[in-house]
Amino acid sequence: MTAPSWALGIAMLAMVAAGCATGGHQTADEKEYTPPTSIYNILDSTALVYSDPAAGSAVNDHPLRWIGFISHPIGHGFDYGINRPIYTLGGGIPYLFGYTAEDNMLDAQRR
Repeated sequence: MTAPSWALGIAMLAMVAAGCATGGHQTADEKEYTPPTSIYNILDSTALVYSDPAAGSAVNDHPLRWIGFISHPIGHGFDYGINRPIYTLGGGIPYLFGYTAEDNMLDAQRR
């Protein structure tokens, strides 16, 4: 191994070690963690009865989640418009397209 690759490896190891050592420390002026209003898990169905589940959820939702909500119907359109017809075509001529029994099992499990 050459000297530059050793130096690169040591530099990468130092960055990883430094990155792991410098995160998540609270200062005195930050708020402390306050637990949700219920002792139950937020995903528990009884949490709706005993508390407000939104109180335990994140204050600011991740912006990529909204992109997922918007693109979900687009993905279903591609699935029904492109993917499923290709599986149907492949199932009709399995030797030509290499459609196997495993492909048939996976296609049969679709809703």
